[in-house]
Amino acid sequence: MLVVKLDNTPSALPHAGLKAADVVYVEEVEGGLTRLAAVYSTQVPTQIGPIRSARISDMELLRQYGRVAFAFSGSQAKLKPVIASAPLFDVSGDRSGAGYWRQKGRSAPYDFFGNGVSLLARAPQADKAKDVGFRFADAAPAGGRPVATVSGHYPATSINFTWDASLHAWRAALGPRPYTAAEDGSAVAPTTVIVQYVAVRPSGYGNSQGGVTPLSVTVGSGNALILRDGQAWDAQWSRPSADAPTHFTVGGADLPLAPGQVWVLLENSRAPASTG
Repeated sequence: MLVVKLDNTPSALPHAGLKAADVVYVEEVEGGLTRLAAVYSTQVPTQIGPIRSARISDMELLRQYGRVAFAFSGSQAKLKPVIASAPLFDVSGDRSGAGYWRQKGRSAPYDFFGNGVSLLARAPQADKAKDVGFRFADAAPAGGRPVATVSGHYPATSINFTWDASLHAWRAALGPRPYTAAEDGSAVAPTTVIVQYVAVRPSGYGNSQGGVTPLSVTVGSGNALILRDGQAWDAQWSRPSADAPTHFTVGGADLPLAPGQVWVLLENSRAPASTG
């Protein structure tokens, strides 16, 4: 399994390889902006990017997937020994340039791309897909309420989704700008969106500009909002340890997600998403 860290600012759009991800996590970073962690198992594209640096939140988040191949463009010095001791395979550009290149027509740092097949080949012992708590079903469960839009709120940006019945999926947008595929211009539209409300606190890490890196706490429990089939369910999430899967439940039972791509917004519990 391959996990790739991606930039998530307007300068990064459009992304390459994002539509092929099985799961996309949205994480808060310095300055109230966000980055993406894209998980690849079913399909592994030969072009993914723009790739950016790792954060401390990734260490806890990714443990539930086992020992993944983790692709990123670097990290602050204080984080390097943490990554080195983490149960993952570091296939970053720091360790080797194999599988990476600078994309023509893009300015740095938004030009760093990778070949997912080549990067995964650098970690032949990486774990395959495993149970991370998701359950899927074609039919939507009972109890949902109709929802046409949902917006996840971060201090300096928003991630927005609009239900598209013709696609049977949620069209994604970064603020007002739609996510589209660099390959063909088509819409990035997950079938399921999960807003996972987490504690977000200062981590003790920071960037070179003096920004404090937030830590999104993904072990424990809390509330969630699950959206599929143009409907929403108020749910709960639970993950008792870093090695355990995350279960999303309603009334104590796992809520089945729609087959297809899943986006998980790790959102501060003090800044709830809005729906319309």
